[in-house]
This record gives sequence, structure tokens and C-alpha cells, in this order.
Amino acid sequence: MRRPARIFLFGLLAFFLLGLLFSSVSASSEEDAVLSDQTASDGGAEPIKVDIPSSSSSRELPEDVKPITDEDLGKAQKSGQKFEFQAEVNKMMSIIVRSLYKSKEIFIRELISNASDALDKIRFMSLTDKDALKGNPDLKISVVADPARKTLTIRDAGVGMTKAELQKNLGTLAKSGTGEFIKALENKTADMGLIGQFGVGFYSVFLVADKVTVVSKNNNDKQHIWQAESESDFTIYEDPRGNTLGRGTEINLHLKEDAVSYLEDSTLETLIKKYSEFINFEIYLWRSKTKTEEVPDEEAQKEEEEKKDDLEVEDVEEEKAEKPKTKTVTKTVHEWELMNGRRPLWTRNPKDVSETEYKDFYRGFTKDFDDPLTWIHFRAEGDLDFRGVLYIPSRSPPNWMNTVDSALRSIKLFVKRVFITDELVDFLPKYLGFVKGLVDSDDLPLNVSRETLQQHSLLKTIKKKVIQKALEMIKTLSADEEKYKRFIKEFGTALKFGVLEDAKNKKKLLKLLRFQSSKMKGENITSLDGYTSRMKKGQPQIYYLTGSSVEEIERSPFVETLIGRGYEVLYMPDPIDEYLIQRLTTYENFPLQSAAKSGLKYGDEDEESNKSVEKLMETYKPLSEYIKTTLSEFVEEVKVSNRLTKSPAAIVAKDFAYTGNMERIMQAQAFRGDDAMLRYYASMKKIIEINPNHPLIESLLVKVQNDEGETPAVKEAVQVLYETTLLRSGFNVNDLDRFAGRVETVVRRVLGVDLEKSAEVDLKPAPEKDAEEEAKSIEAEDVNEDDEKDSHLHDEL
Repeated sequence: MRRPARIFLFGLLAFFLLGLLFSSVSASSEEDAVLSDQTASDGGAEPIKVDIPSSSSSRELPEDVKPITDEDLGKAQKSGQKFEFQAEVNKMMSIIVRSLYKSKEIFIRELISNASDALDKIRFMSLTDKDALKGNPDLKISVVADPARKTLTIRDAGVGMTKAELQKNLGTLAKSGTGEFIKALENKTADMGLIGQFGVGFYSVFLVADKVTVVSKNNNDKQHIWQAESESDFTIYEDPRGNTLGRGTEINLHLKEDAVSYLEDSTLETLIKKYSEFINFEIYLWRSKTKTEEVPDEEAQKEEEEKKDDLEVEDVEEEKAEKPKTKTVTKTVHEWELMNGRRPLWTRNPKDVSETEYKDFYRGFTKDFDDPLTWIHFRAEGDLDFRGVLYIPSRSPPNWMNTVDSALRSIKLFVKRVFITDELVDFLPKYLGFVKGLVDSDDLPLNVSRETLQQHSLLKTIKKKVIQKALEMIKTLSADEEKYKRFIKEFGTALKFGVLEDAKNKKKLLKLLRFQSSKMKGENITSLDGYTSRMKKGQPQIYYLTGSSVEEIERSPFVETLIGRGYEVLYMPDPIDEYLIQRLTTYENFPLQSAAKSGLKYGDEDEESNKSVEKLMETYKPLSEYIKTTLSEFVEEVKVSNRLTKSPAAIVAKDFAYTGNMERIMQAQAFRGDDAMLRYYASMKKIIEINPNHPLIESLLVKVQNDEGETPAVKEAVQVLYETTLLRSGFNVNDLDRFAGRVETVVRRVLGVDLEKSAEVDLKPAPEKDAEEEAKSIEAEDVNEDDEKDSHLHDEL
């Protein structure tokens, strides 16, 4: 075909398409006019106006979702019947809007929960009635948003309602005692746990909607429409469209202006998964998606053919087949998407759940990338029936022990597989805040706010049992030494905090504690039971020592004799250990003894050893009295030590005084202000123990016996010995300048340097400003003063 002929044909096609376009616009205008006239002329009850958006803004809806039109309602109104809400319903709706539900999004939870109940009922009926599911065998819940009409539709294939049930269930609160309950509710004296028995969850729709239409079909009645636009009355119609549902209920919410965000696909998906992910029935959301696909490129094909027509070539019998030109286009499609693909694992028998399923559930449930350390799947039966799954993560949450939030959001509460809240204040004690999981109860009320639920008596019972299960899980984990080492590394401090916080479970927690010790080095740890099983014959005490690190404890003079003789010493390098040990005075009838405090006993002391100690004390009595006199400002008592081997001396704390480590911890406390207790303990005079076998102590004894104690050198040596002993014993030296000066004096004597000679330094004075720089500086100061005056004047104005 030549080019002129092709152009002529395209021209004819263009005129034809323009003609179709103009005729379509004209027909559309006429239809709109007819529809408007019909609506204006309809009589009967006041019509419900539905905005019909233009085709450009309307959203593609599923084939089985047919919005109710003005024409449908106009026909229905002829047989419609208007009813007034029961007085208690008006009060209930007012309370719901004002106080019961703190978050508007709760309506999604309530409607899907009701839909699930309706599906449960029809499924139960089908067990005895084989025809119960015939009208609609597909037991599911579907959610459709129509932004153009500002409507949200939630449909289920449940049992449905008859006309009488629509009037009764959605217009009255027929339970006896409702009036008294409402009055108590207004006075804030009602048991909020009862509210779930009155079926008020449906009325949460008025949090977000100013007009509600309910279409319902029961197997025993025709399909009817229930509609309400106010809190005073509602109307019930027979649906003129006939049976469009097969069976079930469809709720259409005409959303308020401040609630249109609930029409967004992402918002609906988030809320459905948040509250209803584990509902027994499938929940589908009608949503839009963007897809790309390859389509024929007609323009490119046309240009290619035109180029061929312009070429003067000879005809050939066969033309080589060419691949058609294509292009990539993006288009928006609408389709159903399943929202709750994961089944509620906790409702299954633990024997039927694999390890992989538990791990996959944990990662999806907590959004943690790592596998859990362990878990426990349980069911509590008795006065209260509930199920749960608890996990211990492999890593501790960042700063979870330091958060001031009393609701750690670590446990999610479900009622009948419907998510209620994760803001359970003080549900788990702080020391168990790392435990992740959920509990699901059929006995708790569903239709109450989380604030009300906090005070429910059944929740307190659940709390106690969950704590017991968490401790049981940790105890089971302790049988696996390697895993328990990892647990202690991440959460060991939390257990110690639990001993301080949870008096009821103190004994259980003590069994779970682990410590490093002189016989458990590296990553090895021991329990208190393990320690007591290795105690020496006749050992009367459990020995421990606190410090800032294991290395510091190992080098401490306090453990020299203990370790040297083969006794085991527990190492406690955590700051919380100092507080723990104040509450943990005994374990299995063995007192805990700090190696840094007085009262240390080995259990093998006899009359001969006591005489030997008395003899040494008598020998070193002159030195003891000399040290006590020289250091009278700081020392209360000087003793001959039975705990030192390599060190010349040690500062020992009294039974109820601060050790050096505790004193450092107290001084490091932020915002401690003027701590009178710290000042009291810090000012207490110390007990110094001397090592009679150390050459320094032996030499000092000789000096004192030779009346050389009054010489400055000996006094200086005793002072330096005391201050260095303070440091080695974990205490701080109050006057570091004087301490440094004494050390320098000792060094001078050793090196033979004159004690009075000072360093000679020739200091070069800093240069002064010249006249020009001085003038600039004065000028800059004047400018700053003027700016400040202007600023004050501006503030006054």
C-alpha cells in the first residue's frame, strides 16, 4: 500500500472515533438528567444520597461487590420501616465515642471479630445441617475500600441476620440489667469486664462513620438492609436487589472527613495484620497494585512501515519475518490479597509444631532477624483457660533495662485470636522484660479498651502464670550449658535484678544465677549449687569478692590466702552484685562472706593455730600500736592478717560498712547530691591488716623496735604504705596531690636527690597586644554592647 492511500484510511478512522466520543458524552448527560429527575420525584422515607463519582476517579471494584445505588434505595424505601434506638444504646454510643475506645482504629478489630464469630456460628450449624453452607460455602472475610465514594465495606459469609435479628441485635441491648450497668458505667463504678457480654463492639463504627448501612442474609429470611445516619433512629428495608450475598453480612461505612485515611490500602493492611492476623478465617483485602508488561508498540510499528514504503526496492517472493515492536507500560490492577496467611501456631498441639515453625513464627512475630535462644509453648487450664508462646531472644534489646516505659511491649495480648494490646503496664516485671511472646485467652472480654483491661482480675491471674512459665523456660534452658552461657552473658544482670525486685520468686531466681569463680575461668560459670557441692571439708562460708573486673579481683590481696589454700572464691564484677549481696546473706544455710570484710573463717582453725596467731599479734604489737597512732585520723584498728601472702597490708571493711568497690560505685552515682550516707561510710575509720611474713612489715617492726619510728622517713613510709594499700584494696585516696608528693619524696630519697630542690624553668612571657589591636578590641566590645541594648529593647517592646 502506497503512502497516500494509507493517510486517507487513517483520516477516515479518526473521524469515526470522534463521532463515537461525542455520542457517548451526549448519552451520559441524558442518563444523569433522568437519574436526577427520578431521585427528586421519589416519595416515602427520606432518601439516602450516595455520591456517584466520575469514571476518572472511581476505583475498580470486585465483581461480587455491588454498591447500593439511589435507585435501589428509592425502591426499598416503599417497604422500609423506621425504628428508634433503645435509650441504653444512645447512652452506650455516647460513652463509646467519649471514653471507652481511646483509638478510632479499634473499629476494624471489632467488625472483623464479629465477622469471625458469625463464621464460627454457621460452621457449627453445618455440623448438623448439611444445607447450612449451601448459600455461600466460601467461609471468608473480605474488606473493600472505595475512596471515590468514601466507603469501607466489610463482608463475611457467616450466619447472617433476619429482619428481626437486625432490629434486635443492632437496635437494642436486650440483656437484663443493662440499665443498671449503663448507670454504673457513667459513674465509673461498673465492672468493665461485663461489657463484652452486651455486644457493643459494633457501635465502635460510629467513631469513624456518620452513616452505616448493613446488608444481611440469613438462611431463614430474605436479604434486608439496615441503615442509620444518627444516634436516634435506624431504618430496615427489604433489599430490592434480591439475594446478592448468598448468605452473610456486609457492613458499609460512609466515613467521616477525619477518617478517610482508613481507605488507604497500606493503612488497612497494617491494621488488619495488627489486630486480626491470627483470626481462624481467611481475610482478603481488595487492593491496587502497579504492574509492568510488554505490549505491541503501534507507533513504532507504523513508523517502521512508513520507512519501508519510502524505500525503492524490488519485490521479492518471500519477506523475512520480523519481530513485532513492543514497549513496556505500567498499569494499575486490582486484586484480592490474603492478609492472614500465618496460622495461629499457639492453638496447635506443641507435639505437632516443628522447630523450624517455631523459629519462623518468632522471626515474623517479633521482626527479629536472629533465631530465638529458646521458647516455651503452653496451655493453662483450670479456673482460667489460655494459651501462650514465650521466647527468649538471642540478643538483649538495646537499653531495655534503662527504659522508663513501664509497658515494654514485649507481650502481646490476644482474646479469641484477636489482638487486643501490647501496652500492658507492669504485666511482666522489669527483669523479665526481654521475654517476647503472646497469650491468648477466651475468657477475657473483647470489647473493652486497653486501659480498662489493665485492671481486669483475670489479667492479674494470667500475669502470675506467665511469670511462672517464663522462669520455667529459663530453668529448662539452664540444662544446656552452652546456650545458658550465652543467656547469662546477655541477661544475667536481669536475673540479679529479679532477686532484688521479686521476693516471691527469689528462691527460684537464686537457682538460676551464675558466676565466674577462681575455679571457673574464661567463659565457664558456676551456680550457687555448684559452688556448695565443691566446698572444702568444714568450710563454713561461701567466699566471694566484688570488683570492677575479673582481672582486678584476681589481683586483689584479699584472695591470696583463699586461692592459695585451694578455696573457691566467687567473682562478682557487676555493679549490681554489691546490691545483690546485701539481700543475699545466706544460701542453703551457708553465710556469704566477702573476702574484703572482717569475719573471714576457714573452718579448720584449732587451738594450735589460734595460739600461733596470738603469738604473732604479740610480736607485732609495737608496730600495730605505732601504725594506729601514726594514722589515728584514718585507722581504727590494726590486725595481723590471716588472708595475705604476697601483699604487705590490706584495708578490711567492717561487716556493715562499704567495701572499696561499693564506695566507688556510690561516688559514681549520677545526681546523688549531698549523700549523707556516703559521707558517713567514707569517713569511717578503717581496719588495716598487716602481713607478718612480708619483708616491708618485718623491716618496719625493726625500725619501731629500734626507736626509729619518729624519724620523718619512717613516718613517710607508713603514710605511703597506707595510701597504696587503700588503692590496692579498692578505695580511693582523698588527697591525690599529697599522695603524689609523698611518692616523689620516696623516689628522691632512693635516687639521692635533694628533698628541697625544685625544677628550674625559664618561662618566656606571652606577648602583649599592640595599640592598633587594642583599639579594634575596644571597638568590638562597644558594638556588642549596642547589640545587647537593642536586643533588650526589642524584648521590652
